[in-house]
Amino acid sequence: MADKKRGRETLGNIKGFSIQFIPFSEIKDLNSDERIRKILSIVLGNNILILQGKLKAEEETRLIGDTMAMIGHVSNFKGIELAVISGSGEENAFNKLRMGFASILTGGNINAITIIGPATIVKEMKRNPKKIELLLNR
Repeated sequence: MADKKRGRETLGNIKGFSIQFIPFSEIKDLNSDERIRKILSIVLGNNILILQGKLKAEEETRLIGDTMAMIGHVSNFKGIELAVISGSGEENAFNKLRMGFASILTGGNINAITIIGPATIVKEMKRNPKKIELLLNR
């Protein structure tokens, strides 16, 4: 059944969602507050975000804290699910050195993918070193 106002499908009791990819280059010049605001605006719009790279540990902690504070204050918001997967551990010494140098130059680990989604859509994220499985709510 289609939701004519938003042009989204309705899946059971969950309205449709989209998946949005953000390259690291789009957030590298943002400060921590701006990064968190950008991520929250995407997730609050019923989107699953795929982010190239990963947040700094303090940014991830603050993002989780901010979303916990929003529960009960933002209509139909139940929090977020977040998972990070890094490149394979099977790199040779030269590639590790190259990626370390690239990380220093860019200010972040671009050899990772971060997935963030609203808990109303994402039931669970199962992670192992080589893949992430998204289990969605019905």
